[in-house]
Amino acid sequence: METNILHADLDAFYASVEQRDDPRLRGRPVIVGAGVVLAASYEAKALGVRTAMTLGRARRLCPDGAVVPPRMSAYSEASKAAYRVFEDMSPLVEGLSIDEAFLDVRGMARIAGTPAAIAARLRLAVRERVGLPITVGVARTKFLAKVASGVAKPDGLLVVPPDRELAFLHPLPVERLWGVGPVTAVKLQSRGLRTVDDVAALSEAALVALLGRAQGRHLHALAHNRDPRLVQPRRRRGSIGSQRALGRSPKTGDAIDAVAIGLVERVTRRLRAAHRVGRTVVLRLRFDDFSRATRSHTLPRATARTHTILETTRRLLAAAMPAIERGGITLVGISVANLDDDRAVQLVLPLDGHDGLALDAALDEIRERFGPDAVVRAVLLGRDQGLAVPLLPD
Repeated sequence: METNILHADLDAFYASVEQRDDPRLRGRPVIVGAGVVLAASYEAKALGVRTAMTLGRARRLCPDGAVVPPRMSAYSEASKAAYRVFEDMSPLVEGLSIDEAFLDVRGMARIAGTPAAIAARLRLAVRERVGLPITVGVARTKFLAKVASGVAKPDGLLVVPPDRELAFLHPLPVERLWGVGPVTAVKLQSRGLRTVDDVAALSEAALVALLGRAQGRHLHALAHNRDPRLVQPRRRRGSIGSQRALGRSPKTGDAIDAVAIGLVERVTRRLRAAHRVGRTVVLRLRFDDFSRATRSHTLPRATARTHTILETTRRLLAAAMPAIERGGITLVGISVANLDDDRAVQLVLPLDGHDGLALDAALDEIRERFGPDAVVRAVLLGRDQGLAVPLLPD
């Protein structure tokens, strides 16, 4: 019954890094994007600019905003600096993404003060050492700490005492429940369930009947702040993937295949860099009516070889082609799951008389030395392959 969990979340991360590095942008609406909005400063958000919006629409909403291209290397370095601060504050840090993490400060009162004091010191250290604003929520559970940081944004600190948990949580809109996206929110609101209190008033059986077993039980527990998960430091990923938004214009089969090639190249390079191999290839598609489709295939052995993952992805795309032809495709995502370390036996198929893994390794070395575009497949020449978002170390 102690508030020992901190959720630290860097505010408008990409845009804040741009404002930090260019004094002319401070206090101005800043939009980071390339085709679509990747991040917006709070000045831009106040005018209606949102992530994933087209840049054209963002400019119409925010004509005086500064539009800057993304600098992924700068964001990666800022993330590493912030994580160094997190790890100085607590030995138990669980990264969620490059700009947010959980910290467990249990048992640190004698050497570091109360959780609220640690949170205040963390915010000050990030501001001084990284130069960025950060919001921290403090609570007894991971779920409520994350909700608290969301409510406290931007650049805030909010502590939820154990005896005030439900009084704080229940008046909030249902969208604050972890896992409630636009589709689930509409489904709940159509039944008159608009606040967390409305959801908490339903029985678990009623929520299961409405949303299905897994989601119904999940939301019933969260609505009562039942979240037994512990902060798990240095947990290895269960999957490695990448995705690409395609917009709403019609796509040819060749164009979709080229996108898939670029994504597989990126994912398999990440696998090899992390010394991981995986057995299950997952293809995720989104369509212009916001419906989704998922296909997967599990290989007989784990691999990180580009050729093997690409051939599997192409078979999954072929199986999904009827759905692709029915509705315009707007997003392709590819991931590899069931991961193991690379000491597992590789599934290696000969490629033009060469060891495929040796060829992949040689290409990785060239790209490491001369840049990611030093060697590309001919089909990708002149094509925009989208942005590679930095990942946490695995």
